[in-house]
Amino acid sequence: MNTLQIDTRIARAAEAIAAAEGIVIGAGAGMGVDSGLPDFRGDQGFWNAYPPFRGKQFPEISNPIWFRRDPAQAWGFFGHRLNLYRATAPHAGFNIMRRWSEARPCGCFVFTSNVDGHFQRAGFSEDHIVECHGSIHYLQCSRPCGTSIWSADSINVVVDDRTIRAVSELPTCTECASLARPNILMFSDFDWISQRWQQQQRTYARWLNEHRGKELAIIEFGAGHAVLTVRNECEQLPGKLIRVNPRDCQVPASAISIPLGAREAIQRIDALL
Repeated sequence: MNTLQIDTRIARAAEAIAAAEGIVIGAGAGMGVDSGLPDFRGDQGFWNAYPPFRGKQFPEISNPIWFRRDPAQAWGFFGHRLNLYRATAPHAGFNIMRRWSEARPCGCFVFTSNVDGHFQRAGFSEDHIVECHGSIHYLQCSRPCGTSIWSADSINVVVDDRTIRAVSELPTCTECASLARPNILMFSDFDWISQRWQQQQRTYARWLNEHRGKELAIIEFGAGHAVLTVRNECEQLPGKLIRVNPRDCQVPASAISIPLGAREAIQRIDALL
């Protein structure tokens, strides 16, 4: 795609956002790449981020079975990610989008498969975010013994960066003292406690219903084909879909496709608003 075509699509996106009464932001793993976070795209992306797991696939490691088989490995992987997400600042595009959202009469809602909590870090309202895969900043029992979900703010998992294994005391359940785990929907996960996500979904459904018939801009960032949750959600919403993705940028008819990274696309759109 040539520069003129991209410029034309950037301009169309800016027009759609300027005309919108509200915004829905859909975000996949590609949203965090410009902040310096890995997106685990394919085995090579996963292995580059976590060399000790070379030969294994991301779904094999992001799996609750390791909290039973090898808790130090399980918490090495998730503890490393928790520490990384805490230490990494959301890129400048987050603040720009928050400004766009605050200028719209209906505000915005975020629908994300990311577990990093970066929208909250960037100042988006906790009450206007759906984290469809949960959040690494919350914990639950690994058994589980009940339905409790609690903040991970007080835990500090020390990880050996060479082996990606936890070398400190592991978090435990506040109810039964069994091993705790992140409140994240993993692969082959039948133990995820979904109450927090369910409440987010109810709030999201009310917001969509309250603004039924309003002009919405649906802006999707970095949601690929590997996990289709965010793409499918954005495609079924009423409104103008703007898909920002440097690789998987195919769109339905009438939608706008921008084959750029999230931060660059946001900054270029913002320059026209």
